[in-house]
Amino acid sequence: MVGRGAGADTAYGGSVTTTTLSRGRLTTDVVLAVAFALVSLPFALLGNAADLVALVGFTAALAIRRLAPGWSLGIAWAAAIVQMAALRDLQLYDTAVLGVLYSTAAHGGRIVKWLGLASAGAGAIIATLYLVLLKPLTGATTLTADPPDVVSLTLWLGASFVGSIAVLVLAWTAGLLVRAVRESREIRRREEIATRERALVEYRYAVEQERNRIARDMHDVVAHSLAVVIAQADGARFAARTRPEASVSALDTISEVARGALGDVRVLLAELRHTEPGTPQPMVEDLDALVEQVRSAGLDLRYSETGERRSLGTGHQMAVYRIVQEGLTNALRHGDPAAPVELALSWDDEGVSVDLVNDVRADAAATDGSPAFRHGIPGMRERAQLAGGSFRADAGEDGRFRLHARIPAQQGRAA
Repeated sequence: MVGRGAGADTAYGGSVTTTTLSRGRLTTDVVLAVAFALVSLPFALLGNAADLVALVGFTAALAIRRLAPGWSLGIAWAAAIVQMAALRDLQLYDTAVLGVLYSTAAHGGRIVKWLGLASAGAGAIIATLYLVLLKPLTGATTLTADPPDVVSLTLWLGASFVGSIAVLVLAWTAGLLVRAVRESREIRRREEIATRERALVEYRYAVEQERNRIARDMHDVVAHSLAVVIAQADGARFAARTRPEASVSALDTISEVARGALGDVRVLLAELRHTEPGTPQPMVEDLDALVEQVRSAGLDLRYSETGERRSLGTGHQMAVYRIVQEGLTNALRHGDPAAPVELALSWDDEGVSVDLVNDVRADAAATDGSPAFRHGIPGMRERAQLAGGSFRADAGEDGRFRLHARIPAQQGRAA
């Protein structure tokens, strides 16, 4: 078939003998075939009608040699049979066979390619027998004299066969080499496309991972800050009439927390615009400020830390901080304000364990369908797993919510 603007595309390895060929290349083949016919026409006119029929056949075979190599081979055979049936001598148009054999190897499918090689062998045998034996026996040749003896005949047959098969197979081999070069280029092109697509997938995966991380940080910052603001606002509302000074303190805390949250949100939004953020991330040393912040929000937090702090990487420290922050946020939002919250960090040679226990309010939905479980619990679990640790959270039958996270230490670095 002919495609507008499409390149030559052979069905490599298959049995298909037609090719998707651009109009420009098909036009080039037709023009070259017509030029070949015009050059060969004067010699064909010296013969008879069989020469003209054979010339038309070989011209058609050349015109479609890349479009349909199989049909081109068949037409060439038909033209050669017409020429031999009329006992005609070799003509200039017979060189079209070389172009047809070349195209079977360069553009044909698997079957057509090997048919081209078989045709080269069979053609060499038939041409030798036709020129050396048949035409001299019929007296229709002036090319050679009859061989005088068996030895001379044998030598003449051998030389003719070797010359014929060398020329025909050489044309087929040239097409095979061109085909190999083209297929090699196609393989490299596809490898380059696959490499670019793989790089694009890896880039998109990295971007998605970074966006997920930013989304987790956004949730931690906003959820924690809003929980503190809500707790302080409720406290200020109840203390407005009886303890105005407490209301002022609560409003100061709300202002401070809101400004801090606004700054964190701006940082996270900046990370969405830039691929390499250089902003500081919360570390284990920032836990003291976090504890004081939730205590000022009215949470009865009992914080303890045992063991000597070990070396943690930046990602591991941020995981510890965010897990503690989210756990305290859930305790502030869903916990019983009259009951204490227990937070313990236990350090050992292999890392740190985070344990947080708080009572759950009777009206709080401590189920997997609650907002805290929809966002906070999966986020904490993912942070722990990305740091190479483990995470467990459950609400017991005693009405207490327990959170346990294990973050491994990083060996070989100073704390």
